[in-house]
Amino acid sequence: MAIVAAAPAGAAEQRCLTKAEQRAAISSGQAITMAAAIKAARGVSARERKARGRGANEVVRARLCRGDNGLVYMLTVLARDGKVTRATVDARSGKVVEAR
Repeated sequence: MAIVAAAPAGAAEQRCLTKAEQRAAISSGQAITMAAAIKAARGVSARERKARGRGANEVVRARLCRGDNGLVYMLTVLARDGKVTRATVDARSGKVVEAR
C-alpha cells in the first residue's frame, strides 16, 4: 500500500528560494533586491490608496520564488484598514505583474 501526499495548490507553478539561493540570484543579476521589489509594490499600493483614500500599507511577508516565467517576488501587504492584498513583482525588472 502506497501513501501519496497531495501537493498544495500552486506548488507546481512556483517554489520559493532559500536565503542562500536568494543571495546568489541577486548577486548574479537574476533578481533585484527585496527592498526594491517592496518599493515597487508600495508604489502601486500608494496609487491604489490615493484613489481609494486609504492609509499606509505594510509588507508583512515577502518571498522570492520561481514562477512559470522566471523569478518573482510574492508580497503580502496589510493596509491600515486591515485589508490584505497580494502583489507579484517580476524579480528581474521590478515591475508589478499582479496585484490582488
